[in-house]
Amino acid sequence: MAKLSIGIVGLPNAGKSTLFQALTTVAVPAESYPFCTIEPNVGIVPVPDGRLGRIAELVRAPKVTPAVVEFVDIAGLVEGASHGEGLGNRFLQHIREVDAVAHVIRLFEDTTVASVTAGDDPSRDRELVETELALADLDLVEAHIERLARKARSGDRDAKEAIEVADRIRERLEKGEPARRESLTTEEEKRLRGLNLVTIKPQMYVANVSEDFWSEPTASYEGLLSSLRLEDSGAVLLPVSALLEAELSELPQAERAEYLGAIGAEESGLARLIRAGYELLGLITFFSFNENELRAWTIREGALAPQAAGTVHTDFEDRFIRAETIAFEEFEHYGSLKAAREAGAVRFEGKEYAVRDGDILWFRTGA
Repeated sequence: MAKLSIGIVGLPNAGKSTLFQALTTVAVPAESYPFCTIEPNVGIVPVPDGRLGRIAELVRAPKVTPAVVEFVDIAGLVEGASHGEGLGNRFLQHIREVDAVAHVIRLFEDTTVASVTAGDDPSRDRELVETELALADLDLVEAHIERLARKARSGDRDAKEAIEVADRIRERLEKGEPARRESLTTEEEKRLRGLNLVTIKPQMYVANVSEDFWSEPTASYEGLLSSLRLEDSGAVLLPVSALLEAELSELPQAERAEYLGAIGAEESGLARLIRAGYELLGLITFFSFNENELRAWTIREGALAPQAAGTVHTDFEDRFIRAETIAFEEFEHYGSLKAAREAGAVRFEGKEYAVRDGDILWFRTGA
């Protein structure tokens, strides 16, 4: 895949646009009133990867190109959005093409930032957004079932089988639950792929906490889980402070680690969010370089060498002959490609080789 794309959803004033602006350094309106994000914002962010910087030091490539992540921020959802309330569900279309969803939930207290819901119940806020996403998907599924029913009446066997899968998803969505909670086979997933259901996509929860969350003695990951009452088994929850990320984005790169250490945070929210996205989707990184460029690439875990070659150039997958490869750790140990080859550390691999995270690859292709 060329890049990982993450759609950011949440209620108005949950901190979505502030977080987006901090992560991507794209200037977007982030005033503290509902619907300040009118059109979707898209930002491209380099993937933080210390291995790329280390390889760059060793090979001194004139050009270094990191892997990237695309963030898509849409207008805040409100109750009834799936039926046109607020800014309507047309904005949901902008995240139907993303790979994963980041659901931002407000867990900070700030009387200067208006809340669109009464009271202080982050669990209710979470459920409101998830219900609207489920209802929006339900409209798509019901229309899909109607089309399949017409085909089934004409004797289309595939349509009859597809209806069974769609009916199960419809029942799930009617309960206000995400489609991803339904156990599907690979074949069943293929039958639904064209619908681009938002709630079938892998999702992470981003708890937008206060800046002093990491220094508070009572703050805990378990406390966040409890306040959100998450039901998804193995749900990914990330505490992130949008305001802290905004402050970090204004600091020189060399000062950011020191600032994070001072408040007790090990790394930035951006790094944790991107890593969570990679883990959710089962993605890994491999590297390639020549005399002109060093580059990081994103692929699915388990991808074979020809598929990795096709990521570098579409023609390479069909013309693949073999790959030369060495793990990042070995390359760093030897310090250069010449020394690694002399030590016999560079291997030749064929079409059945499953690429590993951190591999450095050179592809041999035919005409």
